[in-house]
Amino acid sequence: MSEHSTPEQDYDRRCPTGSGFGLHHVQLAIPPGSEDACRAFYVGVLGMTELAKPPVLAARGGLWVRADDLEIHLGVEEDFRPARKAHPGIRVTDLDGLAERLTAAGVEVTWDGAFPGHRRFYAHDNCGNRLEFLQPDASAPNR
Repeated sequence: MSEHSTPEQDYDRRCPTGSGFGLHHVQLAIPPGSEDACRAFYVGVLGMTELAKPPVLAARGGLWVRADDLEIHLGVEEDFRPARKAHPGIRVTDLDGLAERLTAAGVEVTWDGAFPGHRRFYAHDNCGNRLEFLQPDASAPNR
């Protein structure tokens, strides 16, 4: 662990820099013509809200969605291949409820207990993009 690392028990601790870093959005690639299928997943299953893209960007295809403080831009990539490992880690407040909703929609949920102080699972959108959903574990020490 380097001098700039945070011990594992501090995964939820903020690390102020004075620069005011924050994440505005995450962009995931999607294949051409998959906007309706993505809309069905992100809006229909996850319950996100579709945002109107600026006209110059709307001409490129894709879609933007938002839920609470999370914004995801789904951008068309001509030679699309879903990433095998890369993924956003999405915090939620009702992990079990989300897992039930995804399962009911036919989405496979893979639980993984390897993140200290959190409960989490992985799922894939209908284009094969890997998504991690996690929630702090209230039963973990220091919670």
